[in-house]
Amino acid sequence: MQPYDLRSDTLTRPTSGMRAAIAAAEVGDDVYGEDPTVRLLEERVAELFGKESALLVPSGTMGNQIGLLVHTRPGDEVIIGEGSHCAWYESGAGAAWAGVQFAIAGRGGLFDGRELIDAVKPTADHFPRTSLVVVENTHNRAGGRIFPASDVQDIARAARQHGLGLHLDGARIWNASIATGTALRELAAPFDTLSVCFSKGLGAPVGSAFLGSRDHVRAAHRFRKMLGGGMRQAGILAAAAVYAIDHHFDRLADDHRTARLFADELRGAAGVELPAHPIETNIVQLAVTRLDAYELARRAATHGVLLNATGPRTLRAVAHLDISSERAQQAARILASLASG
Repeated sequence: MQPYDLRSDTLTRPTSGMRAAIAAAEVGDDVYGEDPTVRLLEERVAELFGKESALLVPSGTMGNQIGLLVHTRPGDEVIIGEGSHCAWYESGAGAAWAGVQFAIAGRGGLFDGRELIDAVKPTADHFPRTSLVVVENTHNRAGGRIFPASDVQDIARAARQHGLGLHLDGARIWNASIATGTALRELAAPFDTLSVCFSKGLGAPVGSAFLGSRDHVRAAHRFRKMLGGGMRQAGILAAAAVYAIDHHFDRLADDHRTARLFADELRGAAGVELPAHPIETNIVQLAVTRLDAYELARRAATHGVLLNATGPRTLRAVAHLDISSERAQQAARILASLASG
């Protein structure tokens, strides 16, 4: 039986239309800047987000790490929200490559301008130099939360007042745009640089983009080479990303609906608790109250329901292109039957 795979939206497989686009892609050597499909994608994404330039990179992790390298120098401190991807899920790369440390603003992943100011270190030789703020929108560990636009504006004002760079981890910014009806360029406008992902909800097999000014992207090009991210006939990947933007962006609303239906099936079930906030996008973060979350995930897997434990008391389910609302609801019913212990 095909499993109910809700571990991540990175699990999507290329559709037949996407495979056809990959096969038909015109390609060249992108390290020489000669892949026309890569150039098309980069120009398209820069226009969508209202930035001067864009650079195709293999992953969102590389996009974020390039953001750190562009804005900081070794020994600097970067302010992030609690549970930020660049601190939790990038293998310590911020310390290893950029040589930075992280300070936390706010609680639960989100923060505002005042909380940002509270986290900025004083200017003195005793302290690390605070140089950059990273906002993650939507926020993964917070359960797909959308950063409130008013808070982003406050953060941007505070960052400018303190001379800080501002980077957006926009791996799932596409979901925020669909959920709020806000244009991508409006969501990106407060930020100097951003990283956006094609291989999550959009369903492309590989790739992200780093965006910013021409100077930022010129610097990013060198860092991409340093990090081993230069790719040759990358147009086959870029073609998949272009197809995903054209055909899978609007349908993210279906994933949001699926996530809400999954959560609705679990309301009142013994052994799990839903978050107090509404399910805003495609991620459902559950509190496990009777079993260890890793044990519950193991038991669920034996029944064909695949989920990620994100801690000893939390489980994450992610709706995506390859899971229908009906199958997600069936998975939720199986999970409810197991959660009570």
